[in-house]
Amino acid sequence: MNEQQPRTTHFGFRDVPTAEKQKLVGEVFTSVARSYDLMNDLMSFGVHRLWKRHFVAVSGIRRGDRVLDLAGGTGDIAALIRPVVGESGEVIVGDINAAMLQVGRDRLTDRGVVNGLRWAQLNAECLPFPDNAFDAVTMAFGLRNVTDKDAALADICRVLKPGGRALVLEFSRVQSELFGKLYDFHSFKVLPKLGRLFAGDADSYQYLAESIRKHPDQSTLKGMMERAGFGRVDVRNLTNGIVAIHRGYKF
Repeated sequence: MNEQQPRTTHFGFRDVPTAEKQKLVGEVFTSVARSYDLMNDLMSFGVHRLWKRHFVAVSGIRRGDRVLDLAGGTGDIAALIRPVVGESGEVIVGDINAAMLQVGRDRLTDRGVVNGLRWAQLNAECLPFPDNAFDAVTMAFGLRNVTDKDAALADICRVLKPGGRALVLEFSRVQSELFGKLYDFHSFKVLPKLGRLFAGDADSYQYLAESIRKHPDQSTLKGMMERAGFGRVDVRNLTNGIVAIHRGYKF
């Protein structure tokens, strides 16, 4: 009898055993942690900062809210949310990668952004929080790197309070064919060269470009969120669909 083959998933354009993806993704982000923000500026010509500001501006997060920011990485989203929730609110920054958390904590501490923030190394697929614990859960540019996206979305729904919101900012499907060709050229010809030049790591940025193409498009992710238990899921495209904001509510 043939032994059962291990389940596989994608790591960029490669198929790898499911059990190995978390380790491989971890190696990528440990490698790029120190240069991550610089590379984001170079990759997006600084537009990622506008995307993130808009993401928080339309989030519906209010003063006093308790917010979980998953894949919080270098603290960009947490720094924007913190003044919104005010002294009576709290932001917990969660990331699976210790190097990314260290960069974020050091950066925000240097800026004096300390109170009302907590940092936690965790896996988005099995969150270490009780049911109904948060008013909102945000995740910016992290879902595509999660091995089991359905499990992560279901657990996000679990930890939200009834009426709470899940907000996902992620690369998505470009809406214009011509713009898509220019985007592909930038992603696969320019981005790895920038990674080699400024971060000394072309392979990690090749993976990041590939991971974007393997991520579910707008309608597919909307359906995944609905199956995870979210209602009133809506999608907002930014910059011709290079990125999209998905928002859903727990009822």
